[in-house]
Amino acid sequence: MKEQAEQKVYIKNKRAYFDFHIDDKYVAGIKLLGTEIKSIREGKANLTDSFCTFINGDLYVRNLHISEYSHGSFYNHEAKRDRILLLQKKELKKLQSKTEEKGFTIVPLAIFINDRGFAKIEIGLAQGKKTFDKRETMKERDSKIEMDRVMKR
Repeated sequence: MKEQAEQKVYIKNKRAYFDFHIDDKYVAGIKLLGTEIKSIREGKANLTDSFCTFINGDLYVRNLHISEYSHGSFYNHEAKRDRILLLQKKELKKLQSKTEEKGFTIVPLAIFINDRGFAKIEIGLAQGKKTFDKRETMKERDSKIEMDRVMKR
């Protein structure tokens, strides 16, 4: 048990910060099956193409790829299925009203295991970047790397 506490699982969606301006961040619980949580603890999840959407008033994350558990039997889960996110009602209402505005979407930013051993997902209310914004982000990143390189010498 102590070994699991030392192992920190934090799977980031690097693509989200490149493609979107993140306005607000929320931490939500995620309803998982037994083999899914075991795969996440092994670090076998991919957030790259995932997004969140409202279905019948509930917030779901779609296209979240959690690989099948390596030691699983025929009880193994489907890799890309819709998973429900657990938030408070006032947070859900706020997110739903914001996404009805033009240009806003909800993007998963990271999956992590909290101190109590539960899987949590960090989601962000985001607006899409234009291509010139993406180029600007790349320039800033390159200049930062160059500055760090010069400062190192």
